[in-house]
Amino acid sequence: MTRTICLASYPKSGNTWLRILIANLATTGKPVDINDIPEPRSIATGRQTFDDIMLIDSDLLSHDEIDRLRPRLYEELAQQRLPVTLPVRREDVHFVKVHDAYTLNPDGEPLLAGRRGAAGAVVIVRDPRDVVCSLANHNRITLDKAIRQINNGKAEYSGRTERCERQLRHKLLNWRGHVASWLDQSDIPVHLVRYEDMLLDTATELKRCLAFADKDVTEDALAHAVRCSQFSAVQEQERLHGFRERPASNREGMFFRQGKAGAWLEELNPEQIDSIESANADMMVRLGYTLSGGVSVSADIRRT
Repeated sequence: MTRTICLASYPKSGNTWLRILIANLATTGKPVDINDIPEPRSIATGRQTFDDIMLIDSDLLSHDEIDRLRPRLYEELAQQRLPVTLPVRREDVHFVKVHDAYTLNPDGEPLLAGRRGAAGAVVIVRDPRDVVCSLANHNRITLDKAIRQINNGKAEYSGRTERCERQLRHKLLNWRGHVASWLDQSDIPVHLVRYEDMLLDTATELKRCLAFADKDVTEDALAHAVRCSQFSAVQEQERLHGFRERPASNREGMFFRQGKAGAWLEELNPEQIDSIESANADMMVRLGYTLSGGVSVSADIRRT
C-alpha cells in the first residue's frame, strides 16, 4: 500500500521547495515544470479533491461541516480507494502538502485523521523573522500586518463565509502554536527539518526526509534533484512562465523571492523583531534560533 506522508509547515517556510526537490527525483533530463508539481490529491485543502472523493458539493457546507468530513477524506485517500476518473501515479510514497495546524475537528477527531490518514509527517520550520518578510512579500501586505498574522492564535486561511474560496479553510494558529501542534502531537511520527539546514546542505536534509518516509533513492537521483531544484533555476522558471501558486494579489512580485536565511536582519526594525521574538521565543529557542536579546525563556526548552 502507498504510504502517505504529510509535508507540514506554516506558510512560507519552504514547503514548495521541498515538493520541487521531491518531484525532481523522478526526472532524468529537464527539471520538473514548477507549474505541474501537484497531483490531483497532493494538497490537503484542495476543494476539488474533497468534492470528488466525498461526492458532496463543498460549496453547500459550512466550514465546520466540512471539517467533520475531512477525516473521512484522508482515510479514503490513504487507502487508495479513489474514483477511476482521478489520474493518480501509483508510487510507494505519496507526499501531501499541509498548511493546517494539527488540530481536532468539532467532533474531537484529528482533522487529518491521525494514523488512518498518514504514516507520518515531515515538519518544515523556518525562522519566524524570515517567515514574516516572505509572507509580507507573498501577500503584498505590510511587515506589521504579517507580524500580526504570525502572532495571531486564531489565524486561518480561506476562512471567509461570504464567498467560496478555491481551498478549504485551514486553521494556522500563531507560528509557535502551529509548530507545537505538530511536534507535540502523538498520533503520527514526525521528522523535523529546518529551512536553514536545507539551504546549507540540501542533499543531506533531503536524504534524511526520504529515509524517514522510507523512500528509496539513488545518489544519482538525489544529486540530480538538488541540481534541478537550485533556487536560481526555479526562479528562472518563474520569470519565464510565471507560477500558478503565486496569489492573485501579487501578480507583479515573485513567489521565489530570495531563497536565503537572515533577510530579516536587513528588513525588520528593532520593534518588529521584538514583537516576533516576544510572542515566539520559547519555540524559537527550542528549534535552535538565536534571539537578538532582551527576551527571557525557560531553561528546560529542548529542540525536538
